[in-house]
Amino acid sequence: MLWFDGAISDDPRTGFDLRDRGLLLADGLFETLVVTNGRAFMLDAHLDRLLAGAAALNIPVDRKSLRRPVDDLTAALPDGGIIRLTLTRGVGPRGLRPPAQQQPAIFAAASAPWSPNPTAAEVRLATSRIRRNPSSPTSRYKTLAYLDNVLALEEALGRGADDALLLAVGGRAACTSAGNIFVIQGENLLTPSLDDGVLPGITRALVLDVVAPELGLMPQEMSLSKGSLLLAEAVFLTNSVALVTHATELDGKPLSRYGRETVEQIRTEILALMD
Repeated sequence: MLWFDGAISDDPRTGFDLRDRGLLLADGLFETLVVTNGRAFMLDAHLDRLLAGAAALNIPVDRKSLRRPVDDLTAALPDGGIIRLTLTRGVGPRGLRPPAQQQPAIFAAASAPWSPNPTAAEVRLATSRIRRNPSSPTSRYKTLAYLDNVLALEEALGRGADDALLLAVGGRAACTSAGNIFVIQGENLLTPSLDDGVLPGITRALVLDVVAPELGLMPQEMSLSKGSLLLAEAVFLTNSVALVTHATELDGKPLSRYGRETVEQIRTEILALMD
């Protein structure tokens, strides 16, 4: 199901302009949202992040224009689903220079249904050779430039893992191909600092600001070494669709399952917030 130019269609052959800079240069941003119980979960937070990215990239857009396709598709998903909302700078002349008069393009795609797994899925990680660049806007904003993530995941799958661990240029743990990383050490809940090339994830913020205090955990944002993951009581990953997954292996070495119960408690708290 697609939303384009104000209309919903099941035909993927829309009148999309092939000169669009999002297609040619990855000049744009996107958000992925879960629809459940008749609403797009954490919609305001997703729109806030998208608007912040648009401001950083100097793409003129307003909140109402971004919200409309989400509201329209949410109404068309009575059994829930997943919405990907995409914003591009629109059509421009050949070359890199942005057009003087921008006409951003907004479109969205939806799939149904969505339902959480009974328990947190388990994933095996493999360290990627690709490094995150903390100074790059593509690390701080959810841009369309996802080739590093695609190649990192392909590399991990080729090594028999399920996802890739990406390190920052300095060797510090940053993220996976599609999620944020958390480490449990006793009552401490640790996650890599945004300064280490980390995307400010929506579920990441929810865990830090709401879930951790509710469970009596002490959240901390700090630089984490790869070795700290191997020594943790538990390592888990977050994103907006899978919510919480439990990392059980890193480069063929087992990760502790001691904190598995805490991982499940965190996931349960998020699911309760979705009701």
